[in-house]
Amino acid sequence: MRSVRARAALGATLVVAVALIGAGLAVLMVLRANLTDQAGLQAEVSAREVAGQLALDTAYGALDLDDEEDHPVQVTDEKGRVVAVSKDLEAISGTESGVVRPVPSAPAGASGDDDDDDGDDRDDGGSRPARGEVSSDDPDFTNGTATVDGHTADYRFASVEATTSTGVTLTVHAGAPLATEQEAVGTVRGAMLTGLPVLLVVVAGVTWLVTRRALRPVEGIRREMAAITASEDLSRRVPEPDSRDEIARLARTTNETLTVLEASVDRQRRFVADASHELRSPIASLRTQLEVGAAHPELLDVPGAVADTVRLQTLAADLLLLARLDAGEKPGRTPLDLGALVREEVSQRLGDRIPVTVSVPDTGDCEVNGSRGQLARVIGNLLDNAERHAERLVAVSVSADANGVSVEVRDDGAGVPPDERERIFERFVRLDDARSRDDGGAGLGLAIARDVATRHGGTLTVDGAAEGGALFRLRLPGADRAH
Repeated sequence: MRSVRARAALGATLVVAVALIGAGLAVLMVLRANLTDQAGLQAEVSAREVAGQLALDTAYGALDLDDEEDHPVQVTDEKGRVVAVSKDLEAISGTESGVVRPVPSAPAGASGDDDDDDGDDRDDGGSRPARGEVSSDDPDFTNGTATVDGHTADYRFASVEATTSTGVTLTVHAGAPLATEQEAVGTVRGAMLTGLPVLLVVVAGVTWLVTRRALRPVEGIRREMAAITASEDLSRRVPEPDSRDEIARLARTTNETLTVLEASVDRQRRFVADASHELRSPIASLRTQLEVGAAHPELLDVPGAVADTVRLQTLAADLLLLARLDAGEKPGRTPLDLGALVREEVSQRLGDRIPVTVSVPDTGDCEVNGSRGQLARVIGNLLDNAERHAERLVAVSVSADANGVSVEVRDDGAGVPPDERERIFERFVRLDDARSRDDGGAGLGLAIARDVATRHGGTLTVDGAAEGGALFRLRLPGADRAH
């Protein structure tokens, strides 16, 4: 069963069915118990009426049982012999005896003890009652059947003891019909069996319709997502319902995801297009020079070919590093001295147009955790950028405080306009004056520098320098000295 609506309807129907069946059984049990108790009370009343007559020493044959047509009565003595039964009683079960024919016996008021035939009254404090009595104890109740005038039915029997004035103890078994209880229980049970399927069908139908209405926006979202997948048009959005429920939040989250995905795909497309454009120029130039050199060896520009090859190699290395960063490559956690790394990078820059001024503390308290190669690439890119724009000054300084280590690279060039200070960190972005330079980069250096700084838990920002140029500030967290 793959449909959510079908599963919801089936689940709701099963829950309601179990609840109704349990409630129905409880109602039937309570109803049966109450009606049975009422029948037992009627049987007790009838039994006590007959027991009262026996307590007054009424003879067995003179007992008034004419009113007991609906309440069959059986009277037994101490030995379990039947001494009296109601009129037209043909069979009985559930009482002390199944006999319906009285046995010859002494009158109810006579003594059944041969040792007391002399009739002398005892004077030992009255061990024999002066008058008969009916037991005040709660009667015993049993269920059984009785056949009266050819009709057999179920009865609730109550047993009440009565003692005559001569000390004879008799037990009266009187029954009350259970037909009312059986009829009521049967009627209620039949109504439940008839109404339960109808109610379950209604519950299933209502659940199906409500679930269908609730899931209609989900179907709309699914259709739109299928259309987006088929058309590959990430500018489309799924419909958002007006409600504030989970489905509306799902639609909003889906649209937000599509927005991020569209932006990511657009960046990727621009990256591929820009990379293709940047690669095309050095490759075309190199090919032209090689073709000219092949045809006219004396005209081969070897330095130009080497420069184009170096430019192509640098661009390929930048693209490879960006690809690794985009793939989520995590930097190493090797402790290194950032001040020493800056000195090393500056010392290797022998062909710079403007000498770099270095200011590094002698305390050596500039240790960070990270990838030596990637951080060296950041410092090199910042110095390359400063060399392209500086007039007479390129300076780099390193400092440390409680919040981490900072590297500042500044120049005295034209600087970066405030509205361009974030855009220059985008890939393949170069300002107009930089694009006009023959030695301008591909616009990847600052993007790589910020990505590396971010993956090391740091930041890279740009401000205006005191000399009028740009001030790039790299901040990295200090090394954990516990490790």
